[in-house]
Amino acid sequence: MVEYKESEVIEATQKYFNGDELATSVWVNKYALRDKDGKWLEKTPRDMHVRLAKELARIEDKYPNPLSHFTIFGLLDNYKYVVLQGSPMSGIGNDHQVQSLSNCFTLAPPYDSYGGILKTDQEMVQLMKRRGGVGFDMSNIRPKDMTTNNAARTTDGIACFLERYSNSTREVAQNGRRGALMLTISIHHPEIETFINIKRDLTKVTGANMSIRITDEFMNAAKNDEDFELYWPLDGSEKKISRVVKAKEIWEKIVASARDMAEPGLIFWDTVLNNSPADSYADDGFETISCNPCSEIMLSAYDSCRLILLNLTSYVNKSYKDDAEFDYKTFAMHTQQAQRLMDDLIDLELEKIDKILDKIKNDPEPEYIKQTEIDLWKKIENSCKAGRRTGLGITGLGDTIAALGMTYGSPQSIEVTEKIYKALALNAYRSSCILAEERGAFPVWNKDKEKDNKFLNRLFEADPDLKEKMQEHGRRNIAILTTAPCGSTSTQTQTS
Repeated sequence: MVEYKESEVIEATQKYFNGDELATSVWVNKYALRDKDGKWLEKTPRDMHVRLAKELARIEDKYPNPLSHFTIFGLLDNYKYVVLQGSPMSGIGNDHQVQSLSNCFTLAPPYDSYGGILKTDQEMVQLMKRRGGVGFDMSNIRPKDMTTNNAARTTDGIACFLERYSNSTREVAQNGRRGALMLTISIHHPEIETFINIKRDLTKVTGANMSIRITDEFMNAAKNDEDFELYWPLDGSEKKISRVVKAKEIWEKIVASARDMAEPGLIFWDTVLNNSPADSYADDGFETISCNPCSEIMLSAYDSCRLILLNLTSYVNKSYKDDAEFDYKTFAMHTQQAQRLMDDLIDLELEKIDKILDKIKNDPEPEYIKQTEIDLWKKIENSCKAGRRTGLGITGLGDTIAALGMTYGSPQSIEVTEKIYKALALNAYRSSCILAEERGAFPVWNKDKEKDNKFLNRLFEADPDLKEKMQEHGRRNIAILTTAPCGSTSTQTQTS
């Protein structure tokens, strides 16, 4: 391959981005292909899009009705329509680093023992070193001052382990950035106040985001100023510790900390479980347990997700004119094509996992040291194959609303936003059904398990033909949509 000087790459890329220095810096430092010695092998994002299109077309050619390299490149070129995020952008077609294409991972909750806590610590850093962000739930860890059968006699509680995981995350280098971590906990945990307040000390848990799994029970108790029980363990077994608090007082502490420290975040857990298509397959290993660092996607243990988005600004005709309009027809077509590429990403990820496992097996460490990492990637591989989860979303909504002549947040803009997301959902799920007909449904698909899923039933109400197609062929992917923050990606699309 041709090698370029850093100055050549910066100059050419800045011209590509019309003088945008931030977009140039992001692409050059995070996504331009380099060899193991750090030499630049791509001069501008156009070279990257050629690389991505080539690999995606290779996977398409394995299946019926493939998208051509020309079509795929047309979707990707200039970040105009379909944009791969982060890990796929840097990892596809990159034989110089051994990394995953998944943006997001969730681990099983740490087992409540030092061995379990340390095992999760190792799994976390093993994923981060392959460029993935990680999330897991801390509710299994026993509260402070409970008895233990070791020299300490009582436990220190969750605080020290929040710090442990935070510090490990800060240690892991990811080519110019550190690892990314989400720690969650149930609102029922007896140390919920420790979790709420720990970041008031600005030296604590600086390497992790934190969110509370809020239940409808708690929200109703807070609204009605009622008592609320904190207890442990939370798995339905006999309670070893229990105390009653005022829900409203806990709620006020959450609000105060979120206002002052911007954390903790909230995950409305019952809403997630009642609407998640994947949770119809909880007994197949797809029970949602936590979320990724930016909280855009809820995941089961050892599942992962790759991210692609559509650049909404490219679907506005006559931008900023009185007769501006959104091109729903083209958007629908590209959404269906983007979902095909999302499914191709899973095949590419499985190839990457094979390479990661080969790398680990050839590493010089003794087998007993390597075994945790091997077991970890095999679990991720199994989830990837069984569910084929995707994460299709959007960017540029703010600019799109403005280009259509609307005020962001106005009733009219909300109506349009809902219409765009409805089109995204219906066409992404329709595409997954077409893929199921052509390529086969995800292996654990079972229409009877999904019959009461609230989200899927809303789709079917909006499009009865989609229901008929899905019940006949299934769908290719267990869950399909997300809206990621896409910070560095939207810098490159130059959208808000």
